[in-house]
Amino acid sequence: MKLKDRVAIVTGSSRGIGRAVALRLAKEGCAVVVAAKSTEGSDRLPGSIFSVAKEIEALGSRALPVQCNVREADQIDAMVKKTIETFGRVDYLVNNAGALWWHSVVETPPNRFDLVMDINVRATFLCIRACLPHMMAANYGHIVNMSPPVDMKWMPGKIAYFISKFGMTMVAEALNEELRDYNIAANALWPATIVESYASINFSMGDRAMWRKPEILADATLAIFSRDPAKYRGNSVIDEVILREDGVTDFDPYSCVPGSNPPRILWDLANKIG
Repeated sequence: MKLKDRVAIVTGSSRGIGRAVALRLAKEGCAVVVAAKSTEGSDRLPGSIFSVAKEIEALGSRALPVQCNVREADQIDAMVKKTIETFGRVDYLVNNAGALWWHSVVETPPNRFDLVMDINVRATFLCIRACLPHMMAANYGHIVNMSPPVDMKWMPGKIAYFISKFGMTMVAEALNEELRDYNIAANALWPATIVESYASINFSMGDRAMWRKPEILADATLAIFSRDPAKYRGNSVIDEVILREDGVTDFDPYSCVPGSNPPRILWDLANKIG
């Protein structure tokens, strides 16, 4: 059990990618703070912090469900405080909570701009800010931001969204300079393909033959956390790349439709599904 006695906070972990990450870490013995807004599921968005906490406990690991709206700084601070009170430490932070808005500037009202900024980059900054004192005191920590490598060609038609997501990546890359004297790593992680989630489902991003399962990002997160934070830091890594570094050669088990070979996320594809 690679992560025995460690503690992770995973935002947006009541369903989808966040849930998959939380369960993967729990399988390795990690205690997990299930942080999200949902205390009840619905037909459109099934799952809650409590249902995922039960799944973690069924795996033999400890879980702490915490209702947290990451747009609210005081709720983030309270989440981290409760984590320390319950477990005495925080070793890993996964900034997974996200908001999607793929539209042009003229189709982006101020409230939507604020939404993606608040949930993506601002919440990432505030979660890191709340966790860092505890990681610095322990001289250990890993931070993963679910955000893509900075590439300006992705932005037209999705400017607000990619400002917020690239901001998350820039936080991860720049943070390592501030943490040079501490054994803490920050990295950005992004999928090679579209990943099945309630975002890809509800926003009709193609069909399941084009998607991989969220477990690929969960395994990639574990791969990062298994590395020495002093040596693996400041990267914008693609899930398939880091898994290949760990010896994975067969990616078909990650495909939602076996044998489908989902296309990589390319600029032309992004335009078609935007």
